[in-house]
Amino acid sequence: MPKFIINGRRPLKGEINVSGSKNAALKIFPAAILTREKIRVLNTPEIEDISRAQEMLLALGHEVKKIKPGVVDIKFNAQKCVALPAELVNKFRASIMFVGPILATCGEVRFPHPGGCVIGAGTRPIDLFLDSFQKMGAKLEIKDGHYCLKAKKLKGVEIFFSKVSVTATESLIMTSCLAEGETVLKNSAMEPEISALADFLNSCGAKIEGAGTPTIKIKGVKKLSGGEYKIIPDRIETGTFAMLAAASNNGNILIKNCEPKHLEALWVLFDKIGVNVILSKDSVSIKPAKKLSACEVTTHEYPGFATDLQSAYTVLMTQAYGLSLIHETIYDRRLLFTDMLTQMGANIIMADPHRAIVNGPSKLHGRKLVSPDLRAGMALIIAALIAQGKTEIDNIYQIDRGYEKLEERLKKLGADIARQN
Repeated sequence: MPKFIINGRRPLKGEINVSGSKNAALKIFPAAILTREKIRVLNTPEIEDISRAQEMLLALGHEVKKIKPGVVDIKFNAQKCVALPAELVNKFRASIMFVGPILATCGEVRFPHPGGCVIGAGTRPIDLFLDSFQKMGAKLEIKDGHYCLKAKKLKGVEIFFSKVSVTATESLIMTSCLAEGETVLKNSAMEPEISALADFLNSCGAKIEGAGTPTIKIKGVKKLSGGEYKIIPDRIETGTFAMLAAASNNGNILIKNCEPKHLEALWVLFDKIGVNVILSKDSVSIKPAKKLSACEVTTHEYPGFATDLQSAYTVLMTQAYGLSLIHETIYDRRLLFTDMLTQMGANIIMADPHRAIVNGPSKLHGRKLVSPDLRAGMALIIAALIAQGKTEIDNIYQIDRGYEKLEERLKKLGADIARQN
């Protein structure tokens, strides 16, 4: 099984480019089901989750062609089936995003419970999706471990999400585009990826208003056309690289091709901590700081502090002076990786499954580790890069799910990192 071998404490400096957003790209592939015309996707990240999404479209009968690195063409060929292959559904959580578009276009869809990493596999219920589809007129049957949804024609309705959910909001936006009448989504998520998806669908003929606000209105149309979609920069990757630069604190690092305006909650924290950061329209520059001060954080839906940045921030706090409380409000298991940080020498106390207290600064030391999930795996890489000695990180498939050619980009900064098969 592939693993990363990292020798820490190397000076890091230079430039690193941000890839296209994983979370935005994963939604454009199911959105392609809504039209029979060609869609060209630009700035596509070449990561494992995107490969699974492409495989899903191919299994359903669509054409997917890589024109060149980062450019993919998608075209309807012939809908082979309405059943999502279990071997693909079990590999990535975002498979749930294919359900709504298939239901809207074919009137029927069958699928097992979505899988993914430990954060997503079987622990994040899909009730918001199922309840919403049923409210739009679909009939649900659960048989032999599979869900089956059927609907002759979906109807526009008013849906209030009992919990703010990015994927549920995006799924219902797509599904409602071809429904009869108007659908109103309340208590919707407001992430930039949602606005990007709505902008693209509108360019294809959809009628969506209010994306990026808690109330979104979608007027159903008879069909959508094709179009071109340039994926926005990955804000989670931007924030993660910024925290890597701040934690290493030994060189000037310029993060390019990003959207700093999507990370205002992080920049406010950086000001409190004392990170030497300079923001421009499409780049972030991190320079060495005299001292980093501890600061507590609570994860929150956008525009609050993203849960996907919490793991990296926890590592950063091991290098800050004082006590910091990390309060994870979104996912139960996201703080469990801190046990591996304590093995490396961090002073961390788990108050309960949702809160950890970090006492810094701590000198970290290399260890043999296993990546538990995508974001924690990346956080362990940051910890390894600032630790003394050699670290081995196994199960890096989880990291490859979300970060394109990671070791190549980190090497350009001066990191001593190698992939070992």
